Amino acid sequence: MQANPVALFNETVEGISPIADELRERAVSRHAQLTKPPGSLGVLESVGIDLAAIQQTLQPRVESCCVVVMAADHGHTKSHQVGPYPRDVTAQMVANFVSGGAAINAIATTVGADMKIVDIGVDAHMGALQSALLTHAPVGPGTADITTGPAMTKAQLYAAIGQGLAVAEQCKAAGYQAVALGEMGIGNTTIASAMTAVMLDLPASEITGRGTGADDTMLQRKVKVIETAIAENSLNALDGLDILQKIGGFELAGLAGLALGLARHRIAIVADGFISTAAVTAATRINPTVSNYLFCGHLSPEPGHRFLLDALQKRPLLNLDLRLGEGTGACLSLTVLKTAANILSDMATFDTAGVDNKTG
Repeated sequence: MQANPVALFNETVEGISPIADELRERAVSRHAQLTKPPGSLGVLESVGIDLAAIQQTLQPRVESCCVVVMAADHGHTKSHQVGPYPRDVTAQMVANFVSGGAAINAIATTVGADMKIVDIGVDAHMGALQSALLTHAPVGPGTADITTGPAMTKAQLYAAIGQGLAVAEQCKAAGYQAVALGEMGIGNTTIASAMTAVMLDLPASEITGRGTGADDTMLQRKVKVIETAIAENSLNALDGLDILQKIGGFELAGLAGLALGLARHRIAIVADGFISTAAVTAATRINPTVSNYLFCGHLSPEPGHRFLLDALQKRPLLNLDLRLGEGTGACLSLTVLKTAANILSDMATFDTAGVDNKTG
């Protein structure tokens, strides 16, 4: 019998454990004994310490990892052209992921990460597309138009979050130690911008960027769509569920559920750019402890992303001007996590290596 999605959600949220300071302190002490000047490996040291605390060991590892790409369409793209790419591109890119031809495929292969692709609401007949990489779990054929009312019903919200929780269970069963979050959905920078404007109480014009190449007219239209959506929907800025339901997307709700599930299972979460970070920020509004399990893979040029990172008090691991989505930056940054874990686990101490430590 399938679990009630609301009950499963509540069980997950209540089951997320805080990270003990004692393990973090022990990891800091171990780093001080490794054969290097204190702090000389910079962010790699803090990442390793965080991984030790998440995994509850002074020998953390990121030997098995995955990138999860959730794909869905958005109702506002049917009546508002907020970018240069047509709605059909969502389905076409899912097919490209399956055939191995996208940037995320190349990066995942390079860093040794597995891939999972989830059709959580693509507005196309995807059943003929069969692959071990692809899960068909559509909540609906895209969300409703946020300029005229809520993006989804509460039942759809919990269904989308439930799909994320299901993927988290799969990740636990597979033994993944870190999971990168990716997405695909034409129009979803508009959704992320709307969510960011509400969650951070900022004007849409300040945090909205061009996404995938919008011109000036499209950008103005995009800001108007966001402003209209916020005015149309009565929103609670502190309620992640309310924000996801009314102005979110199926893939963002799925990623929020995935983040909650990964945190419950003490698996490192690696957010990608603006869109997945908006989803994870909503997850932290549901349970703030999610932030303890979160790494932010890179800094997107999208203006809203820096605001979200500041609100989360997170430093991006990479800054390569990436703005593609798909989980590309998060997947690439898995190499940083792998390296940080190996440094803490494998480096010799001054005592074991017979190296003199500093004096005085």
